[in-house]
Amino acid sequence: QLQLVESGGGLVQPGGSLRLSCVVSGFTTNYYHIAWFRQAPGKEREGVSCITHSGNIIKYADSVNGRFTISRDNAKNTVYLQMKSLKPEDTAVYYCTAESSPSSPICSMLPRYGYWGQGTQVTVSS
Repeated sequence: QLQLVESGGGLVQPGGSLRLSCVVSGFTTNYYHIAWFRQAPGKEREGVSCITHSGNIIKYADSVNGRFTISRDNAKNTVYLQMKSLKPEDTAVYYCTAESSPSSPICSMLPRYGYWGQGTQVTVSS
């Protein structure tokens, strides 16, 4: 059974930091791309960042570039999203997603991934 489990969300003040984790289980190999999406109330789901299976290609949304860092530890089957200089507009539910045996060597920022976690709430407020 393939599973993605996010953790690390919470309440933080503007300017603060959080690190989200996504533990992946059920894959027999590390040959999968990972992406983080977020969705705020009343808004479209937005691609935040993605990383290829080897970690050699990384993308960020313009809204988070320079503040967020994605990384993966294949030995631990875990992907991280380090978030710094958080803003109120970063408030959303954050989802970890996976594409196994990807057809493209480049990860996508579109919500077409087949596997999704349950999401973790991030609230940025004073």
